[in-house]
Amino acid sequence: MQINTFELKNEFIALCDLLKIEGIADSGGQGKAFVAEGLVTVDGEIELRKTAKIRAGQVVECMGSTIKIIAQK
Repeated sequence: MQINTFELKNEFIALCDLLKIEGIADSGGQGKAFVAEGLVTVDGEIELRKTAKIRAGQVVECMGSTIKIIAQK
C-alpha cells in the first residue's frame, strides 16, 4: 500500500481533483468513475459524491493508495 501526504493550499479540494493530482486517476473523469464505482473511501467510509470537499485531517483511500490530507504550513 502506498501512503502519500497531500498539502492542502485552500480550505478544501474536490475529491475527483485530488485523485487526478495524486496520479491515482489519469483524468478527472476517471476519478469521477472511481468514485461512482464505490472504489474510494474517505475516513474509512465509501464516498459516492464525486466532488466531495476533502479537508485537512481526512484520509482518502483508492486503488491501494492512501492519501493523508494536511493543512499548508
